[in-house]
Amino acid sequence: MKNLKLKAARAAKDWSQQQLADAVGVSRQTINAIEKGDYNPTIKLCLAICRALECTLDQLFWEDEV
Repeated sequence: MKNLKLKAARAAKDWSQQQLADAVGVSRQTINAIEKGDYNPTIKLCLAICRALECTLDQLFWEDEV
């Protein structure tokens, strides 16, 4: 499932995928794969992304009920 919340939070900071990747110590391809739903990040990476984007785990990674 695509992570549109992550993409929106990154865009709200006006960051590219590369800028977020640099901030959390991964490749741009990793950020792209997370946003596309092709990769499930570790909790450590999730937390690093949340800190970088100043969001909570719930805001970025909790799936809304259907």
